[in-house]
Amino acid sequence: MTTTAVTHIASLVTNDPSLGNGTPLGLIQDAAVVIDGDRIVWTGESSKAPATDNVLDAAGRAVIPGFVDSHSHLVFAGDRTKEFNARMSGQPYRAGGIRTTVAATRAASDEELSANVARYLAEALRQGTTTFETKSGYGLTVEDEARALRIASRHTDEVTYLGAHIVSPDYADDPAGYVDLVTGPMLEACAPHARWIDVFCEQGAFDGDQARAILTAGRAKGLHPRIHANQLTYGPGVQLAVELDAASADHCTHLTDADVDALGQGNTVATLLPGAEFSTRATWPDARRLLDAGATVALSTDCNPGSSFTSSVPFCIALAVRDMGMTPDEAIWSATAGGAAALRRTDIGRIAPGARADLVLLDAPSHVHLAYRPGVPLVSAVWKSGQRVA
Repeated sequence: MTTTAVTHIASLVTNDPSLGNGTPLGLIQDAAVVIDGDRIVWTGESSKAPATDNVLDAAGRAVIPGFVDSHSHLVFAGDRTKEFNARMSGQPYRAGGIRTTVAATRAASDEELSANVARYLAEALRQGTTTFETKSGYGLTVEDEARALRIASRHTDEVTYLGAHIVSPDYADDPAGYVDLVTGPMLEACAPHARWIDVFCEQGAFDGDQARAILTAGRAKGLHPRIHANQLTYGPGVQLAVELDAASADHCTHLTDADVDALGQGNTVATLLPGAEFSTRATWPDARRLLDAGATVALSTDCNPGSSFTSSVPFCIALAVRDMGMTPDEAIWSATAGGAAALRRTDIGRIAPGARADLVLLDAPSHVHLAYRPGVPLVSAVWKSGQRVA
């Protein structure tokens, strides 16, 4: 292995307060980072950097951790352009549009689905995403859900079983029978290929009792819970997530004071997905309310063909700062360390000795430019596990 130093970094976001200025971002000015193999082995002032085999001069640009996108739906076929066009023309978003993608996904070959995943991952990587989670949920049969997870697991370790995305059209008249399928034969086929289990707890999808049964069954098979909660209406999802120690409650758009308090006092991360609100013209989540209550907040893209067809974490950062009450510092932390917390990972989302060497070099002197210059492609270079990949 060879060692590489990235020097003369104007502003380095470490997400380790002990390494930098004492803030959650742990900022170091005029900094350097040393990579050995796939790990960070040193960070500090550039003038104090140890000798290495290779040196890259950042020339006064900023370095941040690779983005951790902890919520996406990438195993799909087709698109929903017509639905989006209709929505932008005045029709409301409803969960039932998922059925369109289900039909296209079932008809696609394994090769087509895998190529789609690879395409969107490459797109995300160019924009600085070095870790991502993705879900099944567009098959809704035992065979199609299992193959979606097999395909996803070729591309990431963070794979989520979402057989409970909506009630399958095949069980439209028997939702209880579909829950039995999701918690029985489908779970048996899917559990070996996943780390997580998820459920869309929402009107038009699954109620609180159904969600509890699904997540509890998954946990008994060794899958850890996460949940789509409180996106379209107030509901039981957030409280259920905290009760079951879910890693994250995702969306969190419609929250009662009790929901906010539960997230502030529990271990469940509130994952906010502003791309969905942007693409559905829905109410923005109130990140400020969650942060002030002490909740851990993550930002993610929710990349999917129906309600948030973006793979750009920088875009979501800009939305969070502009419309959700987050500061630029809070948004960058939530898109990196927050995403890592939502995946219960400590080896990513930070730039500190021992962490995986996932770095993003920005064509800007500060991380603040991600919100300050929305829509501008500021990612200049990306390292994943110590290898420069973009």
